[in-house]
Amino acid sequence: MRISDLKPKEVINICDCKRLGYVGDVDFDMDTGCLLAIIVPGPGCFCGFLVREKEYIIPFCDICQVGRDIILVKVDLEKAEEKCKI
Repeated sequence: MRISDLKPKEVINICDCKRLGYVGDVDFDMDTGCLLAIIVPGPGCFCGFLVREKEYIIPFCDICQVGRDIILVKVDLEKAEEKCKI
């Protein structure tokens, strides 16, 4: 599977059935080539002129299944949520 195959897939948290968004980026270990995490941009903020204030960093171990059009994850959003560094 290529990174470009992950981008159009929607990420859904099975803990609360929330749609988190689409894969925006991935985190790889440069030495081993292993996927460490997927990064999903958080919701846009209207007051901040649609700038994303946070993103979800979902570790590979929290990915349950990758389907044809969705990725199911089991993640605690408070742990996966990080502020964007702008």
